[in-house]
Amino acid sequence: MPISLDSRRIILALALVIAAVAGEAVVNEAVAGEATTSKPASSTSPVTHGVYFPETFTIANGLQVVVVTNRRVPVVSHMLWYKVGGADARPGKSGIAHFLEHLMFKGTPSVSSGEFSKIVARNGGRDNAFTSDDFTVYFQNVALSRLKLVMGMEADRMVNLTLSDANVYPERDVVLEERRQNVGNHPSARLYEQVDAALYINHPYGIPVLGWEHEIRSLTREDAESFYRSWYAPNNAILVVTGDIDASELRPLVDQTYGLIPARPVPAHALTEIPQQDAEIRVVLRDAQVREPQVFREVIAPSFRHGEVKHAYPLVVLAEIMSGGPTSRLNKALVVDQRLATSAWLSYSPLKNGPTTLTIGATPVPGGDIARSEASLDAEIHKLLKDGVSDEEVATARKRLLASAAYARDSLQGPAYAIGMELVTGHSLDEVESWPERIGEVTATQVNEAARAILGRNGGVVSLLLPKDDKTKDDKKADENPMIKNQGRNE
Repeated sequence: MPISLDSRRIILALALVIAAVAGEAVVNEAVAGEATTSKPASSTSPVTHGVYFPETFTIANGLQVVVVTNRRVPVVSHMLWYKVGGADARPGKSGIAHFLEHLMFKGTPSVSSGEFSKIVARNGGRDNAFTSDDFTVYFQNVALSRLKLVMGMEADRMVNLTLSDANVYPERDVVLEERRQNVGNHPSARLYEQVDAALYINHPYGIPVLGWEHEIRSLTREDAESFYRSWYAPNNAILVVTGDIDASELRPLVDQTYGLIPARPVPAHALTEIPQQDAEIRVVLRDAQVREPQVFREVIAPSFRHGEVKHAYPLVVLAEIMSGGPTSRLNKALVVDQRLATSAWLSYSPLKNGPTTLTIGATPVPGGDIARSEASLDAEIHKLLKDGVSDEEVATARKRLLASAAYARDSLQGPAYAIGMELVTGHSLDEVESWPERIGEVTATQVNEAARAILGRNGGVVSLLLPKDDKTKDDKKADENPMIKNQGRNE
């Protein structure tokens, strides 16, 4: 998904990109900041003191750079993470971060509109971008010999994006079509939007990253330029490079590209607090396109940075116990033993700047009774809260999680994605690298405390995704009582 906008221009950046495209050396004075390194364990040692063993340095303009060396093939993944996302939109301007992501491909004085991805492709690489609540990311996977080229172009559009009405407003139509395709045509996506809006009361996470359709239609070139000038700066970004390079080799390229860009002030993130939720909310969506009904319960949960953060690692272990494979609690209960569902899950990710969610759900078997699936999920929650998890379950879950960490370095782009996601949502590299120890220290007592703290309180959203003609027990009550029939329904 493309994106970005125009702002203050730096004359040096023009020469920068031209030189990079031509393969010439760009000379710039060294910028302060020392590299730090975590040495990898030997091949025969278990991974107990690290995951990715990165090197890192920060240059004078505030750009943090992280390098994970992988010498298997002469290729690299170059990922630039901006600490700004959908949650940073001003009221009435939802979708502006994602819109800007598209506009970032509209060119600079040095690289004409639409040429960025073509240049990457002509040089044997691939590129893309994506936006979340908390961040926006641009990446290229290229041969090592083309790294300086893509660094130069990425640094150029950090400051020299050029927008005009002629390229902004047609792209707004593209974004609207993307919303129609990815949300309007998918009942599950429409349901998830409504669930987030109901759950994240008084919080920007309740607003879709893509934006509400009527607000996307009102976005202007001036809105995009203002957002670009406010947030796109080296001191509001993290560069993660993985592959056939180390910090000593990367540092000169960083100095010659991103090092030319001065730091500038960026706004503070304005995340509001969610008020206490005492009422359970039910969200029901019926659509003729639904082939696989779903039921799930979603509650607010702490992240690594927000709320009762002590519960974050125990909740990671809980998710593994409840839905980490065929022998997990939910799969065994609903899929294997009761044969009520084709899948059942408990999902949780602590990687948010603000509060996150914990979701427990199921997809009933074809023709199955969704009310029975919901009742079975509730029974499993009750069993968890009453009896807790055992030391053996926690030990097994920890072992599986630690085994996955041992292979985390194997892919090219995987480490860049994982490290960037953690850093941009407030974790430090030390915390990233100490993940195995932190997971290994989680106890059954901590998991049970976390489960009872999050799943044992009032509030949350229960959602049902149903075929058009399906009826729940609530509908049947409405049929029996004309006084309440059709309340809260939008047929």
